[in-house]
Amino acid sequence: MENPARYTNYKDFFPYYLREHSKKNTRILHYIGTGLAQIILWSAIITQSWLYIPLALVCGYTFAWIGHFFIEHNKPATFKYPWWSQIGDHHMTWLMLTGRLKKRLNEAGVSGS
Repeated sequence: MENPARYTNYKDFFPYYLREHSKKNTRILHYIGTGLAQIILWSAIITQSWLYIPLALVCGYTFAWIGHFFIEHNKPATFKYPWWSQIGDHHMTWLMLTGRLKKRLNEAGVSGS
Protein backbone atom coordinates (compact mmCIF):
# COMPACT_ATOMS: atom_id res chain seq x y z
CA MET A 1 0.00 0.00 0.00
CA GLU A 2 1.30 3.42 -0.96
CA ASN A 3 2.02 6.11 1.59
CA PRO A 4 -0.02 9.11 0.39
CA ALA A 5 1.71 11.43 2.88
CA ARG A 6 4.63 11.85 0.52
CA TYR A 7 2.89 13.92 -2.18
CA THR A 8 3.87 17.57 -2.34
CA ASN A 9 2.34 18.51 -5.71
CA TYR A 10 -0.72 17.67 -7.75
CA LYS A 11 1.25 16.29 -10.69
CA ASP A 12 2.67 13.52 -8.51
CA PHE A 13 -0.59 13.08 -6.58
CA PHE A 14 -2.85 12.43 -9.59
CA PRO A 15 -1.42 9.01 -10.58
CA TYR A 16 -1.84 7.93 -6.94
CA TYR A 17 -5.41 9.27 -7.05
CA LEU A 18 -6.12 7.18 -10.16
CA ARG A 19 -4.69 4.05 -8.52
CA GLU A 20 -7.03 4.64 -5.56
CA HIS A 21 -9.90 4.55 -8.09
CA SER A 22 -8.84 1.37 -9.86
CA LYS A 23 -12.27 -0.22 -10.09
CA LYS A 24 -14.71 0.97 -12.73
CA ASN A 25 -17.72 0.98 -10.39
CA THR A 26 -15.89 3.27 -7.98
CA ARG A 27 -15.23 5.70 -10.81
CA ILE A 28 -18.88 5.51 -11.94
CA LEU A 29 -20.03 6.42 -8.43
CA HIS A 30 -17.58 9.35 -8.46
CA TYR A 31 -18.94 10.57 -11.81
CA ILE A 32 -22.51 10.41 -10.48
CA GLY A 33 -21.61 12.21 -7.26
CA THR A 34 -19.50 14.84 -9.01
CA GLY A 35 -22.20 15.48 -11.62
CA LEU A 36 -25.03 15.75 -9.11
CA ALA A 37 -22.94 17.95 -6.82
CA GLN A 38 -22.21 20.30 -9.73
CA ILE A 39 -25.89 20.49 -10.67
CA ILE A 40 -26.87 21.26 -7.07
CA LEU A 41 -24.04 23.78 -6.64
CA TRP A 42 -24.82 25.69 -9.83
CA SER A 43 -28.54 25.60 -9.05
CA ALA A 44 -27.81 27.08 -5.62
CA ILE A 45 -25.70 29.83 -7.19
CA ILE A 46 -28.22 30.67 -9.90
CA THR A 47 -31.18 30.71 -7.52
CA GLN A 48 -29.13 32.16 -4.64
CA SER A 49 -30.41 29.35 -2.43
CA TRP A 50 -27.26 29.09 -0.34
CA LEU A 51 -28.68 26.42 1.94
CA TYR A 52 -28.30 23.91 -0.91
CA ILE A 53 -24.51 24.17 -0.95
CA PRO A 54 -24.04 21.68 1.92
CA LEU A 55 -26.35 19.31 0.02
CA ALA A 56 -23.92 19.44 -2.92
CA LEU A 57 -21.07 18.38 -0.65
CA VAL A 58 -23.07 15.60 0.98
CA CYS A 59 -24.24 14.31 -2.39
CA GLY A 60 -20.77 14.31 -3.93
CA TYR A 61 -19.05 12.69 -0.97
CA THR A 62 -21.77 10.10 -0.34
CA PHE A 63 -21.38 8.52 -3.77
CA ALA A 64 -17.58 8.72 -3.64
CA TRP A 65 -17.26 7.24 -0.16
CA ILE A 66 -19.62 4.37 -0.96
CA GLY A 67 -17.20 3.50 -3.76
CA HIS A 68 -14.16 3.66 -1.51
CA PHE A 69 -15.57 1.83 1.51
CA PHE A 70 -17.59 -0.86 -0.26
CA ILE A 71 -15.91 -1.35 -3.65
CA GLU A 72 -12.25 -0.28 -3.41
CA HIS A 73 -11.96 -1.02 0.32
CA ASN A 74 -9.61 1.92 0.83
CA LYS A 75 -9.65 5.23 2.63
CA PRO A 76 -10.63 8.24 0.45
CA ALA A 77 -7.66 10.44 -0.43
CA THR A 78 -9.79 13.42 0.55
CA PHE A 79 -8.93 12.73 4.21
CA LYS A 80 -5.30 13.73 3.59
CA TYR A 81 -5.63 15.80 0.41
CA PRO A 82 -9.06 17.50 0.38
CA TRP A 83 -8.35 20.08 -2.34
CA TRP A 84 -6.33 17.82 -4.59
CA SER A 85 -8.98 15.12 -4.27
CA GLN A 86 -11.69 17.58 -5.27
CA ILE A 87 -9.60 18.61 -8.28
CA GLY A 88 -8.88 14.93 -8.99
CA ASP A 89 -12.62 14.10 -9.06
CA HIS A 90 -13.20 16.73 -11.71
CA HIS A 91 -9.98 15.89 -13.57
CA MET A 92 -10.90 12.18 -13.73
CA THR A 93 -14.44 13.04 -14.85
CA TRP A 94 -13.11 15.34 -17.57
CA LEU A 95 -10.69 12.66 -18.80
CA MET A 96 -13.57 10.17 -18.95
CA LEU A 97 -15.79 12.61 -20.86
CA THR A 98 -13.01 13.37 -23.36
CA GLY A 99 -12.01 9.72 -23.89
CA ARG A 100 -8.54 10.11 -22.39
CA LEU A 101 -9.01 8.33 -19.06
CA LYS A 102 -7.96 4.84 -20.14
CA LYS A 103 -4.55 6.10 -21.25
CA ARG A 104 -4.00 7.94 -17.96
CA LEU A 105 -5.13 4.90 -15.95
CA ASN A 106 -2.65 2.73 -17.83
CA GLU A 107 0.13 5.28 -17.24
CA ALA A 108 -0.73 5.22 -13.52
CA GLY A 109 -0.45 1.43 -13.46
CA VAL A 110 -4.16 0.62 -13.31
CA SER A 111 -4.71 -2.50 -15.39
CA GLY A 112 -8.02 -3.86 -16.63
CA SER A 113 -9.63 -0.50 -16.34
